[in-house]
Amino acid sequence: MKKIVSVSLGSSKRNHQVTVALLGEQFEISRIGTDGDFQQAIEKLRQLDGQVDAIGLGGIDIYLYAGNKRFAVKEGLQLMQAVKQTPVADGSGLKNTLEREVIEYLAKQGWIKPETKVLMVSAVDRFGMAETLVEVGCDVVFGDLIFCLGIPYPIKNIKKLTVIANRLLPIITKLPFKMLYPTGSEQEKQHLSKTRKYAKYYHDAEVIAGDYHLIRKYLPGKLAGQMIITNTTTAADVKMLAARGAGMLVTTTPEFEGRSFGTNVIEALFVAILAKKWQDITPEEYSALLKRINFKPRVVQL
Repeated sequence: MKKIVSVSLGSSKRNHQVTVALLGEQFEISRIGTDGDFQQAIEKLRQLDGQVDAIGLGGIDIYLYAGNKRFAVKEGLQLMQAVKQTPVADGSGLKNTLEREVIEYLAKQGWIKPETKVLMVSAVDRFGMAETLVEVGCDVVFGDLIFCLGIPYPIKNIKKLTVIANRLLPIITKLPFKMLYPTGSEQEKQHLSKTRKYAKYYHDAEVIAGDYHLIRKYLPGKLAGQMIITNTTTAADVKMLAARGAGMLVTTTPEFEGRSFGTNVIEALFVAILAKKWQDITPEEYSALLKRINFKPRVVQL
């Protein structure tokens, strides 16, 4: 049995372990949250190095993207470099294939149409999804400055997003990641004053897309049937979204025993299947593997 472990800077309350059968093999998949403790994450990665088949990095990215340029996240690289033997993945390679295909699938099904109003909470961590939403004709507001930096400035087109990201990413990727993204117990908090301030962006949208913890960060108490396109959700998350009035949940990764794992976990799983170094895997190989397992996004009517 192959073992896949995700080490996350997120809350340990979201830990989970499953065993799944895929392409004739058994895989034990587990998540270990370190509650935002960077040094604990380093130590856990060193302990796992050489003991498992692939490792996913959760709650952080190794790279952020602006158009065809990528920028290394200082702390993400430090985590990756703590592992010397086992392949490490952060989900970015799979995002660029899987999440593009998910948006195309939703458009073909008629769930997303030209002029659909979309709030994408952050695009630099999943630029493939952002580009494809624009390509299928959606009217997208990019919330990178709002949700990551707390700057109340919506970005209304992808060219402007790319220009701003190219200017800011060389600087912000050097900052502690917790300044940009909720880690540990911060993932469970909501900032009520800013929730009220930013509620209009949710209410103006028909679709809310992007990282779940950023969506939840300022999520209003009442929605009006919006579709949520995201990644990692637990059974409790699904219940909360339904209670707040979301109409449909689409997760870009499959459900295992009541929850969807992050793209870093599924990418680490694919790395183990392909038995190659993470950096050597091409988008075409990810796409071919997705076809082999006949992957479809998880769609839940709430």
